[in-house]
Amino acid sequence: MKNATWPGYLIFFALLAAAPLALDRYWVDVLNSVGLYLILALSLNVILGYAGMFHMGHAAFYAVGAYTTAIINTRYGVPVLWALPVSGVAAALFALVVARPIIHLRGDYLLIVTIGMVEIVRIALINDIFGLTGGANGIFGISRPELFGFRISQPKHFFYLIWFFAALTVLLFSLLENSRFGRALKYLKEDEVAAEGSGINTARYKLAAFILGAGWAGMCGTIFAAKMTIISPQSFNFWESVVLFMIVILGGSGSIPGVILGAFLVMGLPELFRDFADARLLIFGLALMVMMIVRPQGLLPPRPRKHNLDSIRELT
Repeated sequence: MKNATWPGYLIFFALLAAAPLALDRYWVDVLNSVGLYLILALSLNVILGYAGMFHMGHAAFYAVGAYTTAIINTRYGVPVLWALPVSGVAAALFALVVARPIIHLRGDYLLIVTIGMVEIVRIALINDIFGLTGGANGIFGISRPELFGFRISQPKHFFYLIWFFAALTVLLFSLLENSRFGRALKYLKEDEVAAEGSGINTARYKLAAFILGAGWAGMCGTIFAAKMTIISPQSFNFWESVVLFMIVILGGSGSIPGVILGAFLVMGLPELFRDFADARLLIFGLALMVMMIVRPQGLLPPRPRKHNLDSIRELT
């Protein structure tokens, strides 16, 4: 992470930590939704923003994580927070299985395949695969998380859990961005053919990005399941993937500050116009279209980087 970015993140999260003291229950819950979608969008940003892969099926990994938590919690009594790494591993393994045969696809072809992936997962959940998913009704009775004997049950409690996870995500992905792995992903995004010609194993890096993003989305599914105490296939439809894609593109693909801004705009701004519920989606959609025409690179795009041959050789 660049040194100049640290103070901005610290100030942002410090101010955010005081928000529940000034807001009512409704707005705290809105911020909880913003935080969850921020975590998911940052995990998608690894795939879409860093590696440049058009992926519209991220809700599938989110669903795998949430259902893994729900199943092992309700059937085997595993505490929710203990299920966090299990859900991450389950989503990562699922990504490994589905991404390996399609990782060579590019552009629109990959986009179409990932759209099909999220629909296949949703239909499998509805059909109650192996009798574990509860069909269209989903799974009920997921327990609340407990931390050192404290039961997290109120929106304000979840606020600090969700935003701690969000802050951790920002920290880790900021470090990833400037790591050898992150630089390799950006090289292949800019020119995959040139990166491959320079000796970078593009298939391996893209697969690793898929697995990392999926695993993180799976862990976010754990928090969602614990917050709602009930999950169903309707919570993981194609629209969820569209929203995440929109957050990344609107804020600035490959930019962590941009994704943060995008999450607040996409998930928080419509709530300001809830008195105009019949027209708010139309207004928001038109505003998004205008913004994409005027500023297609996003509101806060990443700063361009200068690459040289020696820096590329370090990655091979």
